[in-house]
Amino acid sequence: MGNNELLTILEQLERDKGIEKEILIEAVETAVASAARKLWTVDKEEDIKVVLNPKTGKLTAYAGDQEIRSTEFGRIAAQTAKQVVIQKIREAEKDVVFAEYQVKIGEIISGSVYRFDKGNIIVDLGKAEACIPRREQSSREEFRQGDRVRVYVLDVSREHRGSQIILSRAHPNFVKRLFELEVPEIYEGIVEIKSIARDVGERTKIAVYSKDEKVDCVGACVGMRGSRVKNIVSEVQGEKIDIVRYSSDIKEFIQAALSPAEISQIQLDFDVKKANIIVDNDQLSLAIGKHGQNVRLASQLVGWELDLFSFEQWEEIQKQQAEEDAKEEEEKAAEVVEGDVEVEEGSEEEENSERADEVEANTLQDLSGVGKKMVDQLQEAGFDSLEKIAEADTSGLTQVKGLGKIKAEKMIGEAKSLLEK
Repeated sequence: MGNNELLTILEQLERDKGIEKEILIEAVETAVASAARKLWTVDKEEDIKVVLNPKTGKLTAYAGDQEIRSTEFGRIAAQTAKQVVIQKIREAEKDVVFAEYQVKIGEIISGSVYRFDKGNIIVDLGKAEACIPRREQSSREEFRQGDRVRVYVLDVSREHRGSQIILSRAHPNFVKRLFELEVPEIYEGIVEIKSIARDVGERTKIAVYSKDEKVDCVGACVGMRGSRVKNIVSEVQGEKIDIVRYSSDIKEFIQAALSPAEISQIQLDFDVKKANIIVDNDQLSLAIGKHGQNVRLASQLVGWELDLFSFEQWEEIQKQQAEEDAKEEEEKAAEVVEGDVEVEEGSEEEENSERADEVEANTLQDLSGVGKKMVDQLQEAGFDSLEKIAEADTSGLTQVKGLGKIKAEKMIGEAKSLLEK
């Protein structure tokens, strides 16, 4: 490799690969100096330096301040410079691939099935090879060598051998991106995908919301005669897709998410995001779905824990809860009779306060079927007196855990009767 040829190659690398010429010159100088030290016998402490003239391309070696002249140096310098150039080209190509696919994480791209490796699918993307791991595949799908395939870019990382590109067809966002590509209203931002839950190869539930009252979000996703959603179902090899209308009212959202099952009653616990859902007997299996799939996906979609009950199951739970409360009260009463009750002397104000609290608790416990546990729950919810219970409406009282509609109505009526007496 001649001097001028070396400069020409370095300048071309700078243009084509975007590597600065100064970095290339420094890399050549360092590599040639290392090779020269192996060629010549010099003191370990002595510094060998190689300088590349950026105008002529000539390489000159120095041991300390003394120039080294050797018939072997020209050959060694040429070979080493060539190796450095090849290495830099490879590194630059790796960097280009990494940069190109790094920005595509979260997008859908196309490639062709190249080969299969221990259950993984190797995809040819043109400039690079990528991998669909077994865990990111659908059991419903089968591909052959040469098949064109659309994939979701899951991750891109740097490896010693180059960039590793991980693809997926099982990720929930794969279906989400398909909707964005297929439905113009989503791409334009008129219709928004609020959440998505997927059981790969079986069923996907997707919640959508329209920012424009004139645009039906579900209709836009389904398309004319189902054309849009059919294209997506075809892409995921027949996986069922439920399009759910999102609502800020959590009860309406849960009802839509559990569709096609019909719900009779919902009790919400906002603190732990849990809902007890009561349905008719003929709706229970429909709401649960095959192997619990429907309720599981609905729970993921709304972000709440959903527990399903038939009316008979719910009444039995309420009955057991009442029995447990009654047993707890009996045990407490027995402890008071058998034990010694110590009363600390305090100020008249403290004594009156304690008596007032005791009267208030006992007053709530005068309600039939109300034990200490239920008293605590009522007080925590703000119903700390008979007056507040009497003035409450049924929907407000059913927010208390363990209170159904029937029991709440009975409690309100009983509270009013006690106050009248």
